[in-house]
Amino acid sequence: LILFLETGVVVTPFLPGDSLLFAVGAIAATGQIDVQLVLVLLTAAVILGDNTNYWIGRGVGPRVFTQHSRFLKHEHLVRTQRFYERHGGKTVVLARFVPIIRTFAPFVAGVGRMRYPRFLAFDVGGGILWVCGFILLGYYFGSQPLVKENFGLAIIAVIVLSLLPPIFEAWRVRARRPSAP
Repeated sequence: LILFLETGVVVTPFLPGDSLLFAVGAIAATGQIDVQLVLVLLTAAVILGDNTNYWIGRGVGPRVFTQHSRFLKHEHLVRTQRFYERHGGKTVVLARFVPIIRTFAPFVAGVGRMRYPRFLAFDVGGGILWVCGFILLGYYFGSQPLVKENFGLAIIAVIVLSLLPPIFEAWRVRARRPSAP
């Protein structure tokens, strides 16, 4: 449910996807849950969530972009559509691995009218990579004595590591801006 909500409802980007997947993998390593079952169920949850978010964006999104809106201008919608025509596939896959962005990417793909078969193909591929990657990492590291003894610290490390790419990108963009006179 948490993974479905994180990926399927545009207002819940704060939910802990990466750390939850890692924790589930670590718990599976103890034999308390079946790793194959959670791989299938959680992959299905994130794909269903993304698809829900895509269709919300496709249905609701274009209506909020008007000539009269101060922030959501029609020209922004057109630029979004062009961006998703060129870079939509890799955006859908790579966004999976970036907290907060993963919640907005399918919504924006819907707003941008990314062709649904293309979205679905990249979404399924990205969903499998993300879920399997983090669960299997958790499964591997969860069987290591150091992680077993410091499970809370391991989860904090996963959260920090998953937040580094957007922090680095924000810093890089800010460093490129010319300073005010």
